[in-house]
Amino acid sequence: MSDPITLNVGGKLYTTSLATLTSFPDSMLGAMFSGKMPTKRDSQGNCFIDRDGKVFRYILNFLRTSHLDLPEDFQEMGLLRREADFYQVQPLIEALQEKEVELSKAEKNAMLNITLNQRVQTVHFTVREAPQIYSLSSSSMQVFNANIFSTSCLFLKLLGSKLFYCSNGNLSSITSHLQDPNHLTLDWVANVEGLPEEEYTKQNLKRLWVVPANKQINSFQVFVEEVLKIALSDGFCIDSSHPHAVDFMNNKIIRLIRYR
Repeated sequence: MSDPITLNVGGKLYTTSLATLTSFPDSMLGAMFSGKMPTKRDSQGNCFIDRDGKVFRYILNFLRTSHLDLPEDFQEMGLLRREADFYQVQPLIEALQEKEVELSKAEKNAMLNITLNQRVQTVHFTVREAPQIYSLSSSSMQVFNANIFSTSCLFLKLLGSKLFYCSNGNLSSITSHLQDPNHLTLDWVANVEGLPEEEYTKQNLKRLWVVPANKQINSFQVFVEEVLKIALSDGFCIDSSHPHAVDFMNNKIIRLIRYR
């Protein structure tokens, strides 16, 4: 038996055997550890590969078992595919292609459910009337909340690419707020008449925009219209059996389904 080999992949250490690393001789790893290609070493003498260390575990496990094992909530398929292309493990590349086809089929039938809530809040702010002269003012604002659930992770990513928060004068995609691949919560406010722009930042008041239309969403009606445009273009249709027509018309509950 050969001695264990420790790899430093992007700063993450893995220990395995020469037999595992050369299990696919035509791959880049097979060439590196059969002596056909030079290898680099880190300061500790470990073989160093300047690639993503986190996803290398899945590549190494495939070398060990010839089977692709991924967690159900795996969200880095694109990165893993690029790493498999780099290491040129052809059976792994083929397994990833089959996995992506499988995921695509599973996502064809999907459900989208959106629950909307709205309230009125009073906001207080100062107004500069002249140098050294300020007055206290207040105004009512509409505060919106949307809880979005979809069995299609890909649709939520699509939705996230269209909706943006406006904060500190900059637009940021809501994709960065997508911690659960199937669930998204949005909180935003409508424009407040007379409220200085800097007060939105001071009071952490986020507004919501849809792109590429560059339209600010100041009402649930506009929000529903824009979400329906995105959902219908992705193959969804309104579920005629749920919710109750009154809830839908009042913009309280939206449920859409997709059959393909």
